[in-house]
Amino acid sequence: LVIKCKAAVAWEPNKPLVIEEIEVAPPQANEVRIKIVATSVCHTDLYHLYEGMPKDGFPVVLGHEATGIVESVGSGVTEFKNGDKVIPVFLSQCRECHFCKSPKTNQCVKACMTAYMSFICR
Repeated sequence: LVIKCKAAVAWEPNKPLVIEEIEVAPPQANEVRIKIVATSVCHTDLYHLYEGMPKDGFPVVLGHEATGIVESVGSGVTEFKNGDKVIPVFLSQCRECHFCKSPKTNQCVKACMTAYMSFICR
């Protein structure tokens, strides 16, 4: 089921954010869809908006630091269920290094930031 919600959308660099209704597709395999309760805009978001990195990265919904409630899960998801309260982490996690096996998953030794402001595992 596709859901509709309000979001602050950046359509192009150096332009004001536009609050509008967007559609969010159901989660696919190994994905979790979260109802965002609160979010913030940090310097990474502002860099993306004002520097336009990457230029083809628009439109985009900023605000990757959030809290929320799991709304639905895709097939293969076993760690989360509907109604779970979560704080999403936008950093990749290998789930194998000593940091990922501790509460410090944000320090994963295999994670690296790409030139496109996204995170992948090495």
